Amino acid sequence: MYCRTLLVSTLLFFLNLSALFSQDDPDRQRDYLEEIKKLQEKPEHFDDYVNYHDETWLDWVERTGALPPDFENVPSLPFLPDPLIIDEGGENIPVETEEQWQEQREWIKEQVMHIFSGTFPEPPGSLTSQVKEEWEENGVKVQMIELRFGSDERASMTIELFTPPGEGPFPVFMTQWNHRAWAQIAVRRGYMGLVYAGADSRDDTYDYMPLFPDHDWSTLMRRAWGAHRAVDYLQTLDNVNESQIAITGHSRNAKQALFAAAFDDRITAVISSSGGTGGELPYRYTDDRHSSESIDFLLARRTHWFHPRFRFYLGREHKLPIDQNSLMALIAPNAILLSSSIRESGGDPWAEEMMYKSLSEVYEFLDEPDRLGIRLRDGQHGVESRDIEDYMDWLDIQFDRNPNLGSWDNKLYYDYSFEKWKLISDEDIDPEQFVRSPENEPVLLHESIEEIETAEEWEQIKPGIEERLNWIFGEEAPGIAASPIRGLSNRQDYVNHFLPRPEVSNGQVRYIAPYNSLGDYLHGAFYYPVDEEGEMKTGDNEKLPVVIYLHRYSNTGFDSRFETGLEDFFEDILSKGAAVLAMDMIGYGQRIEDGSRFYERYPNWSKLGRMVTDTRAAIDALESLDFVDSEKIFLTGYSLGGTVSLLTSALDERVAGTAVSSAFTPWRTNTEHIEGIEAYSHLFGLLPRLGFFIGQEEKIPVDFPEIISMIAPRPLFVISPELDRHADFESVKQTMNGVGSVFSLYDASEQLKFETPYDFNRFWPDQREDMVSWIEELLDID
Repeated sequence: MYCRTLLVSTLLFFLNLSALFSQDDPDRQRDYLEEIKKLQEKPEHFDDYVNYHDETWLDWVERTGALPPDFENVPSLPFLPDPLIIDEGGENIPVETEEQWQEQREWIKEQVMHIFSGTFPEPPGSLTSQVKEEWEENGVKVQMIELRFGSDERASMTIELFTPPGEGPFPVFMTQWNHRAWAQIAVRRGYMGLVYAGADSRDDTYDYMPLFPDHDWSTLMRRAWGAHRAVDYLQTLDNVNESQIAITGHSRNAKQALFAAAFDDRITAVISSSGGTGGELPYRYTDDRHSSESIDFLLARRTHWFHPRFRFYLGREHKLPIDQNSLMALIAPNAILLSSSIRESGGDPWAEEMMYKSLSEVYEFLDEPDRLGIRLRDGQHGVESRDIEDYMDWLDIQFDRNPNLGSWDNKLYYDYSFEKWKLISDEDIDPEQFVRSPENEPVLLHESIEEIETAEEWEQIKPGIEERLNWIFGEEAPGIAASPIRGLSNRQDYVNHFLPRPEVSNGQVRYIAPYNSLGDYLHGAFYYPVDEEGEMKTGDNEKLPVVIYLHRYSNTGFDSRFETGLEDFFEDILSKGAAVLAMDMIGYGQRIEDGSRFYERYPNWSKLGRMVTDTRAAIDALESLDFVDSEKIFLTGYSLGGTVSLLTSALDERVAGTAVSSAFTPWRTNTEHIEGIEAYSHLFGLLPRLGFFIGQEEKIPVDFPEIISMIAPRPLFVISPELDRHADFESVKQTMNGVGSVFSLYDASEQLKFETPYDFNRFWPDQREDMVSWIEELLDID
């Protein structure tokens, strides 16, 4: 530690030597040396401090006395907040004038600084520059320049500037130190390239912490402020087109680029490249239900990227007064391009498109719709030259530099809306037809379930429930069953090679490939235990029980990234003598494209209905394998996968047992703090028909109390976290009370297990371990 602090202080001393001894004021010299002394006292990982004063989040809480908001009295906003809505004492006022928009922008800026970025200094009054090195390559002038600013010019920023041949004025392409190769491509396209030392590989803004100790800015905001100083310098050059200054960055640098553009209107275009959480994705859609980085995941590992106050909103993202779309709205009407891979870990094309659609309304209001773009590619997190060339195409279009490029194509993969579906399907449902009346068979509620007295009476009711559920699913397109599976294969979809699939150490994985398929030409991954010789390990009856695992709302399908723990989960199941079948559901993983035009192809069906159909087809496939114990096929799932597991098990008695986590909230529950049925009909487009019941939820013809009760008396394990912001906890408990009464009709109460951990919506190790223990009991394997 001593060597580290000595090195830091020595570097700082020599970097600022000229500034220190060029001053005649001894008080200033003394103050500066005092700051250096403070820096020497910081421990080895000072660069990971949440701010200059505090090493950890708890340190910040103790020093500031900060408390979380009174969440009980904070409005719940389960959907993205609308940047064009002003909240005046609980009354929503639409933004209709330029004056209102400017007032709204100032309010958003205050919220961003309070929660996300922290405060930062005003622009310095002066800036000087010194060319440290200069040379020419193929007519391009390359300069290494040191900028100095702030009190006694103690703050600095190093930039490398590439000026193409000619007099200009040139458009400018700005990026961070580690993206120099991006600037190379920009220079070939006729741009002045500028890379600045605001990145992990070189970060001059690190030195700003002791120089501006009164500001609690995060690392990303500090680097963005450093980028602003580079813009200060650009504006001193006669050969710069000041109306064409673009900034971009990738991953964490995309996050800081957005901060930079949001707080500096001189930056007229920004490209957010695979910024993930804090980049193109709204925070409301980055909890553990999705495969992106949650606030918890992000801030626990990168404590200094955002303001420590942000952590208060872990699991309470719906209490945020703003979201990432609010930050990006500050950039409008300057140009924004959102870009990422549809299948990269930490990304989510659906959430990114939600961001794009929200921002579209802002750009429409400002009469600049073409200034907003989206580019979704395939592949992993990293980018290649083809991606940068596309970025340059977009900038050329924005800056009207190349008429050969035409207009930008904003291709969407989740281009769904309830209104669009109604036009396609030509459906118009009157909820009044489901009103309870003597002429209409009663709609079952959890209260009426508890009034049923015998299992025989319940059995008579079940066909009507099944009929109603299938009606909610829509009209399944007629089809035929797949041929029996001849065996497992090594063949897999090429997409699997860059998806983060689970790998097991105590077994092997083979595939049910399309030519030997699950249902309609689908893939499945079959994980099975092996003996010491590497051969499939079966039970005494030479049969394998199988656990089907269904994934969450994940663009990478059944992935192993970001706290899913699927590798441990699968290995634990294999250790109990069972196999695991995993597959991507429509719209996710290798099947994203399958879902893009689903409603154009099947306008009167539903995606959720298709997911259930595919899961039942997986059971068909497993039954055709002679080494599978068809009496022991189980369903498990978290979030969306849990929902599909419950619905499938309700309709298919071949399911021997079902275990789910964070799987449901009753549809008939109408509360403002959750998405409710709009999540199915409007947000994810899973069950469009539910959209006709918004505001009349009590008329929905079937709901989870009845649906889940259909599973009785087969074994069922339901985990519903008490703090799940996507569910109404009291309604969930009431539902399970009703379900329990049905299990008791069969004298099978012991077959129902219901846990309510005091936790948020996430599939943590203790839940997975409980599921494995529960499955082990059902397997009856020593």
